[in-house]
Amino acid sequence: MPNEALTRAFDAADELEITVVGRRSGRQISLPVWFVRDDDRLLLIPVHGSATAWYKNVRHDPTIRVAASGARLTTRSRPIDDPDEVRDAVDRFRAKYGSDTFDEYYPQHDVAIEVPLTEIA
Repeated sequence: MPNEALTRAFDAADELEITVVGRRSGRQISLPVWFVRDDDRLLLIPVHGSATAWYKNVRHDPTIRVAASGARLTTRSRPIDDPDEVRDAVDRFRAKYGSDTFDEYYPQHDVAIEVPLTEIA
């Protein structure tokens, strides 16, 4: 169960910063992404779907750091490629950001990422 300060911070943000490990370079790579909080997890959709570099990095090493509004969490992500789960994530993104905006910025949405709001040891 995530702590209250963490959920408040993510609820107050429209985007967050993720940090992943480059699958070739081994370097930490940070970038802003849109997200949806769903109870005790975050859902992310890579802009270019499964062709997105950071998605490929997460497939290689699922460790991810997410940060927003002063809160930070390092955890293990779970790639989602089940069509029903991806569709659910897409529906949640459309509800949060608007269908037109989502469709404009996300031309490919064949995958998603689940980020549990539980710190790894």
